[in-house]
Amino acid sequence: MPEKEVILTVEGLKKLEDELELLKTQKRREVAERIKQAIEFGDISENSEYEDAKNEQAFIEGRIITLEKMLRNARVIDEHDGTDSVGLGNTVLLKDLDLGDEEEYTIVGSAEADPGTNKISNESPVGKAVLGQTQGTVVEVTVPAGALRYQIMNIR
Repeated sequence: MPEKEVILTVEGLKKLEDELELLKTQKRREVAERIKQAIEFGDISENSEYEDAKNEQAFIEGRIITLEKMLRNARVIDEHDGTDSVGLGNTVLLKDLDLGDEEEYTIVGSAEADPGTNKISNESPVGKAVLGQTQGTVVEVTVPAGALRYQIMNIR
């Protein structure tokens, strides 16, 4: 089965590469040192420091494998592809037609989505609804509570 393509902005690619570098260099060394110290305490069968360090080591190694796979399958998008219609890397200003609120979102691939910083995935309900649409278009997004209507006010 082919691996899923990971769509990233230049910024998202750099963030993943930096995390991988940190894990491979600094974090691996730190956890190896913790394991070494825990072994020096003696009996490892009931040594919680040893167990914690081994669990952290497993997490770090798993994350390294995940990051390497993501980077191997990465496709970097051009964030400045144009503003005629909404695409990956664009920032859109949306107006909630029911409440009158305005929100600005950057459309990114799922690997770098971070709703806390208004980066939403192209696979999210709002992301799917606005992709390919033009300024002024009204989109409807189905959510568990019903439907939300947004007007695309600006694309950059």
